[in-house]
Amino acid sequence: MSKYWSNITKDIEPYVCGEQPKNKKIIKLNTNENPYPPSPKVLQAIENAAKDDLRLYPDPNCDALRKTIANYYNLSKEEVFIGNGSDEVLSLSFLTFFNPEETIVFSDISYSFYPVYANLYKLDYKLAKLKEDFSIDINDFKNARGGAVITNPNAPTGVYLSLDSIKQILEDNINNVVMVDEAYIDFGGESSVSLIKDYPNLLVIQTLSKSRSLAGMRIGFALGQKELIEGLDRIKNSFNSYTIDRISSLASIEAIKDEEYFKECTSKVIKTRNWTINELGKIGFKIIPSKANFIFITHDTYQAEDIFIKLKDENVLVRYFNKDRISNYLRVSIGSKEEMEIFMDKIKKIINKL
Repeated sequence: MSKYWSNITKDIEPYVCGEQPKNKKIIKLNTNENPYPPSPKVLQAIENAAKDDLRLYPDPNCDALRKTIANYYNLSKEEVFIGNGSDEVLSLSFLTFFNPEETIVFSDISYSFYPVYANLYKLDYKLAKLKEDFSIDINDFKNARGGAVITNPNAPTGVYLSLDSIKQILEDNINNVVMVDEAYIDFGGESSVSLIKDYPNLLVIQTLSKSRSLAGMRIGFALGQKELIEGLDRIKNSFNSYTIDRISSLASIEAIKDEEYFKECTSKVIKTRNWTINELGKIGFKIIPSKANFIFITHDTYQAEDIFIKLKDENVLVRYFNKDRISNYLRVSIGSKEEMEIFMDKIKKIINKL
């Protein structure tokens, strides 16, 4: 700690990322990355990027990428906001739409960046306790005085909330913004984007990191009625007008356009997820129903932390959360079929020795 730090810097508890191992031999199932490479069209776009143009600033409005996303979702480009990863979009959204004197609501078991943003911007918040099955009680979000944040499907549980439930939360909070964080929506859920035209208080936030295999490019976006997007642009341009570089923008456009490759990859992830769930069930694991590219698992006989440590010893990395209510669960990202077969082989051997 430095005497030069501000009080906010002294008090804040930063977000802790999933471990990023340097050893390439490790099977990495801890940060929900896509096991498949980006579309070949993305790689070609990166290769073809005009090197001379890199001396010039990129388009601060990301108009070409906005138009591509808008066309994909049948929106206007004025209803699209682009950020440097969905984490930046979320952070700017907290600052744009939530007021310090009003209480916002999000779930007690959810994306752990939310309380970090709230504390950073001095926002009061209430944690809505998930039910025993980790589903949301929508009554907890009724008349959230300052706004609400829903992760759908939820992380780290993978539980999906129906559009009817989302509608009810929107209607119960018509004077406040409801953010729906859909980082994992492409792995089995139905997006809330279809509700935007009817709900001026809805902001949908997505990413290209998961289903489009661009975690290394850092592209996220928000979708909502143009008044909400206007607000985000005002805040973004008060920080940094040039958040998206030229190469990332070109790569993202091709990733969105290549629908066939996108469907092929997500279909393989879903198929492997279902296979893994079935195999784990055979050896006594309980798996929370998931619509994401990960599963949340527990076992009545064995401790999650012990399995986590033993898997790491076997060069298989999953995510363990030493937190209330979920300390005996593991979150397992869905890798390739080959990776998940190795995972199953290792976990069977581990529990036979515990």
